[in-house]
Amino acid sequence: MSNSTSPAITNTIADGEDGIEYERAYVRMLYERLDARRADTARRLQGVLHDETVGTPQALTERDAAAAMYTDRLAALRAAEHGLAFGRLDVADGERRYVGRLGLLDEDNEYEPLLMDWRAPAARPFYTATAASPEGIRRRRHLRTRRREVLAVDDEVLDLDDATAVTQTSGLTSEAALLAAVDARRTGRMADIVATIQAEQDAIIRSKPSGVLVVQGGPGTGKTAVALHRAAYLLYTHRDRLARRGVLVVGPNPTFLSYIGQVLPSLGETSVVLGTVGQLHPGLDARRAEPVETAAVKGRAEMAAVVAAAVRDRQQVPRRPVELVVEQQPVRLDRDVAHAARTRARRSRKPHNEAKRIFRKEALRLLAEQVARTLTGPGGRNLLDAGDLADIREELGESAELGRELEQLWPTLSAEQLLTDLFADRKRLGSVARRLPAADRELLVRPAPADDVPADLRWTPADVPLLDEAAELLGDDGSEAAAREAAALREEVMYAQGVLDVLDLEEDLDPELLRATDIVDADRLAERQRVRRYDSTAERAAADREWTYGHVIVDEAQELTPMAWRLVMRRCPSRSMTIVGDIAQTGDLDGAGSWDEVLAPFVARRWRLEQLTVNYRTPSEIADVADDVLAAIEPGLAPPRSVRSAGVPPRAVAAAPGELDDTVAKVLAEETGAVGEGRTAVLAPTARVEPLRERLLGERAGDGDVDLTAPVVVLPVTAAKGLEFDAVIVVEPAEMLAESPRGMNDLYVALTRATQQLAVVHAGELPPVLGKLQQS
Repeated sequence: MSNSTSPAITNTIADGEDGIEYERAYVRMLYERLDARRADTARRLQGVLHDETVGTPQALTERDAAAAMYTDRLAALRAAEHGLAFGRLDVADGERRYVGRLGLLDEDNEYEPLLMDWRAPAARPFYTATAASPEGIRRRRHLRTRRREVLAVDDEVLDLDDATAVTQTSGLTSEAALLAAVDARRTGRMADIVATIQAEQDAIIRSKPSGVLVVQGGPGTGKTAVALHRAAYLLYTHRDRLARRGVLVVGPNPTFLSYIGQVLPSLGETSVVLGTVGQLHPGLDARRAEPVETAAVKGRAEMAAVVAAAVRDRQQVPRRPVELVVEQQPVRLDRDVAHAARTRARRSRKPHNEAKRIFRKEALRLLAEQVARTLTGPGGRNLLDAGDLADIREELGESAELGRELEQLWPTLSAEQLLTDLFADRKRLGSVARRLPAADRELLVRPAPADDVPADLRWTPADVPLLDEAAELLGDDGSEAAAREAAALREEVMYAQGVLDVLDLEEDLDPELLRATDIVDADRLAERQRVRRYDSTAERAAADREWTYGHVIVDEAQELTPMAWRLVMRRCPSRSMTIVGDIAQTGDLDGAGSWDEVLAPFVARRWRLEQLTVNYRTPSEIADVADDVLAAIEPGLAPPRSVRSAGVPPRAVAAAPGELDDTVAKVLAEETGAVGEGRTAVLAPTARVEPLRERLLGERAGDGDVDLTAPVVVLPVTAAKGLEFDAVIVVEPAEMLAESPRGMNDLYVALTRATQQLAVVHAGELPPVLGKLQQS
C-alpha cells in the first residue's frame, strides 16, 4: 500500500500522519467503503431474487447459485462490522499496509489496496515479525477499536536502529493488545483472536493442509481458537478445492458448539459444518442419556466387528425347505439354493442392501432351473432356450409369496432398524457379540423404543458411530430416496390441483373461453412449478452421510472413542485433518491415552505434532494449583507457561455438614460481585448439577439447553470442556475424583476454566492435590 491518502483523510489529520486522529479518519473511510460494498451486494442480490424471467432449468439453477453467492458475500461483509481494521504495518521502504478482517480495494484509484485480509501472505508479518527478525517491517501498530471508533493505538518499533526502539522480553506479539483481550470480561460466546494471534499460533494456522496435523496444548493455550482460525485460513487460501468439499468442525458437545458458533461467521466464513459426533448422522441430534459404562462399551473398536456380524446374521438360509407353488409349478426354496445365492451376493463385496439384488437374482436363476428340470425331466434343461428360462424367472419374480420368503432371508435394512433389533434381542446379541464379555453384552441390551419417541431421544451420542458403521455396511438400495422423491412430487401435485380447482371456481369466467384445466393438468403444472433450490456446500454436506470433506477439524479430540474415530476418518478419505486436544484432559473412559494410539490404525506414523506452550487464559495463581493436579495425572509432563497474573489467589471454602448448597450460594454471590458483568460457572459432580441449578438459578431438570450468555451457569465438568469463564466455583472435588476412573483429569479441566477467580467449595475432605489453595 502506498503512502498516498485520499483528500478526505488528509484534511482531517490534526496530529500528523502517525496520530490517532489520522487512524480514526482512515478507519471511517474504510467503513464508508464497507457500507458501499454492502449496499451494492444487497442490490445485486435483490435483483437476482426478483428476476421473474422464466428460463430453462439450467438458467434457474444459475440464478439460485448467484443468489447463494451474493448471500454468502453479504454475510461476510456484515460479519466484518466489528473490528474491521485492527492493525497497520509500516514497511522499511515507507509502504503502509492496513490489516483487517477482509480485503478492501480503492476502486477509484486503480484498485489500490486499502485493507489487507489478515490471511493474505503480505499480512503475516503482523503476527510473526520481531525486533530480532523484523521481516522488513519498521513498525507494527495495533488499533484498539469499539464499534466504528478507534480508541487507542499501540505501537511496536521493530527497527533496532530506530531511536525509539524498545527491547521486548515477553516474547509476545503486541503484549498490550493481547492482555487487554484476555483480561476482558467473558460474554458466553467465544471471541476470535484475529487481532492478537501469536507467532506459535500463526505457524499452525498457516501450516499446509495436507496430512494429519495434531495440535497438542494445555488449557488456555488457544487450541480451539487456532483450529477455527485455521479453518478460515484454509478456506481463504485453498477456496477452489475446499469450496467444493467443505470443512467439517467436530466438537465435544452442543454446549461447546454454541460457545464457538460465532467465531467463523465473524471471520467471514459461513460455509463450515459444525457438529458433535452425535450430530454426524443426517437428520439426527442424538441426545438420549445412558450410563458411561455403556457408552464406553459402544466406543470400543471391537464394536465394528459386532456390527458387521449383525449384518451377516440377517443374511439367512431357511432352517427347513419352503415348498411353494408358482404358476402351478412346485418350487422348493431350500438351504442349498439360499446358500449358493448368499455366497454369490457376499462375494460381490457390495453393501447388504445393494447385494440383495444379486441374492434375489441368483435365487431366481437357481429356482428357474429347478422348475425347468421339473418340466423337462432330469437332464432336460437343454430343451429350453434362454428365452424360456427368462420367462420362468419373470414368473417367479412376480410371485408375491416367493418375494416374501426371499425378503425374510435377505431383508432390506436401515441402520436404525438393525441396531434397534440387535439391542432388543439378548439371544441375537449373544450370537453376534460372542467376543464381548457377558457383562458388557448385558450393558448393551435395551428394549425397542415406542414408535412415538422422537428420533433424537431414541439414540445416544455413542450410538451414532454404530449407526454410521451399520449404514456403511448396509448401503442404500434407493428405495428411501425414491420414496422421498415420490412423496415430494405427490405434495406438489396436490398443491397444483388445488390451484386449478380455485381457478375453476371463478364465477365470472366466460364459458366460451378456455379454462386453465383445458390447457394444463395438475401433473404438468406441478412439474413446471417444482421448486428448484440451490443448497450451499455446507447444507448439502450436512444432509449427506456419504459426503467427504476437503478438511476436517476435531476439537477436544482426546475424547473421541475408537468407533467415533472410524466415523470421522470416513468423512475425510484424503486425511487432510487438524486434530486439536490435550491428552491430560481426557475424561471419556474410552478416550485417548496417546495420539499414536489414536492415529496408528488409520495413518500409521504419517502425522505431525505441533505444541502450544503458552497459557493465555489461566492466571499464574490458578495455574500453580492446577499444575499439581497435572503432575498427579502425568508426572514429568511440562505444564503450559502462564503469562499473566490476576492478583487474586484461588481459595478453598469449607461447608458445614448439610450446608453445602447454601455455602455455594454465598460464594457465588461473592464471585459474581467481583466479576461484575462477567460470567461465572459452577462446576459440580453430575449428581449435584440439577439440585444446584434449582437452588441457585430456579431451573428444573429439562428446562432446555444451557444459555452460556447468562451471568451464571451450572454445569457438569464434561459439559465445560473448551469453555472459559471469568470466575469458576468447583463443588466437591473429592466427588469428582470418585465419579470417574479419570476423575483427576476432570478435576484438572474444572480448575482451568477461570480467567480471573477460582473458588473450591467442599463439605467432604479436600483432596491433598489441592494443598496450595488458600483456606477461607
